[in-house]
Amino acid sequence: MFSYRKSLFCISVAAALSLAAPANAQEVRTLKMQSTWPASLTLQDNFKFFAERVEKLTGGSLKIEALAAGQIVPPFEVLDATHKKVIDGAHAISYYWVGKSKAATLFAATPAGIAGMDQIDFIGWIYEGGGLELWWELYQKELKLNVIAFPILPSSPQALGWFKRAIKDLDDFKGLKCRQTGIVAEVYQRMGMQTVNLPGGEIVPSAQRGVIDCAEWVGGIEDLRLGLPQVWKFHYTPGMHESASIGELMINSEVWASLKPQQQEAIRSAVSETFLRWWAKWQRQNADAIAEMQEKHGTQLLRTPPDVLIGFFKAWDEIAKEESAKSPFFKKVLDSQRAYASKVVPAKRFMFPPYSFAANYYWPEKK
Repeated sequence: MFSYRKSLFCISVAAALSLAAPANAQEVRTLKMQSTWPASLTLQDNFKFFAERVEKLTGGSLKIEALAAGQIVPPFEVLDATHKKVIDGAHAISYYWVGKSKAATLFAATPAGIAGMDQIDFIGWIYEGGGLELWWELYQKELKLNVIAFPILPSSPQALGWFKRAIKDLDDFKGLKCRQTGIVAEVYQRMGMQTVNLPGGEIVPSAQRGVIDCAEWVGGIEDLRLGLPQVWKFHYTPGMHESASIGELMINSEVWASLKPQQQEAIRSAVSETFLRWWAKWQRQNADAIAEMQEKHGTQLLRTPPDVLIGFFKAWDEIAKEESAKSPFFKKVLDSQRAYASKVVPAKRFMFPPYSFAANYYWPEKK
């Protein structure tokens, strides 16, 4: 009798477990997201790190399929694809969407670092100065898209770029056909450059065919992985076009609303952790890449002529003034950023020693 009852008990437990297993399986949710970056770049590594953190923070209940550029839609179509729920979200940078609204570039902290702010200053504006609410307003109210966004990718400061010949001054810009994107392309056009809008994966083939004379991508490890040192030897830095640029994680707003509160908090935490952890690792990768460019590829690392940097500021200020006169929303965002910067930037300049001060003492620049 005891063994019969024990058998019935075991059968009952097994039946209960078999019924519970599908229920637990149904609790695991996977979001399909795509980036605008080639799979080989560290920009995509940022995306994959985020996916790993979300899965761990949610105990496996939420997974992110972090797809690279072109795996579902073309790179520059991820915003519309997110809105239409072709994908659940995307990893990109908002200045790609200036064709829809010039204000989109302001949420990438570019150009010119928005009145002198660096990446941390900009994150302060996002989370402490009302920036995130304005960002969501851009997508949901201005553009009527079912999209929200978070800052995730501090891929800056970025280099001026790669050139087929030396650049001595602003006049050398004139007539060059260069890969540029977003509103930065418009700024450089005013400075005399001819610009071509290309995804990252098309830069090297276009350079090899002679379609472009120069290109801006990122700098350091990203440019090395993309293969730019193999096609051009003149590399100039810094550039003021993306001195503090920041990429975005986009999510369809209906998908976001359907997530559990704990899953939403996990995403919020994961984007912040990804921002910091990836950025710290990236600095070492850039240092190693710069050494490899010089030692293996013979890259000439050169300082950007000062009149090019000043010329960029002047051209951007003209465009920002014109756009503010045309777009109340652009003006609202820019005014908000400059109000925040007017407090933070002067105070930080006073409190922080120049980076070059200690750097030059311990590591004097080589001529």
